[in-house]
Amino acid sequence: MFTLDQVVPWGRSFEEYRRMFALSDADLQLRILGCADGPASFNAEATRFGTTVISTDPLYRLDTPTIRDRIAATYDQMLEEAQRNSQQFVWDTIPSVQELGRVRMQTMRAFLDDYDLGKRQGRYVDAELPSIPFPGKSFDLALCSHFLFLYTEHLSEGFHRSAILELCRVAFEVRIFPLLALDGRVSPYVARIVDDLSDSWEVSLETVPYEFQRSGNQMMCVRPLQTERVRVRPVEIE
Repeated sequence: MFTLDQVVPWGRSFEEYRRMFALSDADLQLRILGCADGPASFNAEATRFGTTVISTDPLYRLDTPTIRDRIAATYDQMLEEAQRNSQQFVWDTIPSVQELGRVRMQTMRAFLDDYDLGKRQGRYVDAELPSIPFPGKSFDLALCSHFLFLYTEHLSEGFHRSAILELCRVAFEVRIFPLLALDGRVSPYVARIVDDLSDSWEVSLETVPYEFQRSGNQMMCVRPLQTERVRVRPVEIE
């Protein structure tokens, strides 16, 4: 069973984000918040394409050399866990553990190359759930990749509920991927949170064109009930 003692830096690419969150060309015209992005290259690549993205993560309180050292310190462990638990993954787009390592390092290097500039431009913000420093409805769309639900063993159900409500506060729509915990099973929090939120929010579980964790091809979408999106104001950090 795939296990980790703590949240680790492990980045995904722009193309993976597009498939994980079923992002359309229209979605990429919106103001996007990437929450718990870590060393993903989504911000760097999306910014080059003209998308407005702000990423948040407590990792961003560190400087570039320290983040690079953090990545190096956990890289071998991640590949060892992937090799030991290879049956939990679908090896088609990424055909081997060795290729996984290459793809992830390429992605994280793209993040590192962009990080200092992105910090100066305010695109990488040191903040962590369940409280992030933006006014209400600052974003059209909030994305949370490989944090909520994945780290079920580390983060309580109450934390998940508070974190999702915080994302709903700052964005008109929230998408969370995957719904699986590290052990490859659907997080037990998913059904209970759907029940909890459904009275006030439109909550759906939607299949996406991405699957690396076996059976991990669904995201949770949370939207206001019958509320029109209005033009959002520029993002300000409180």
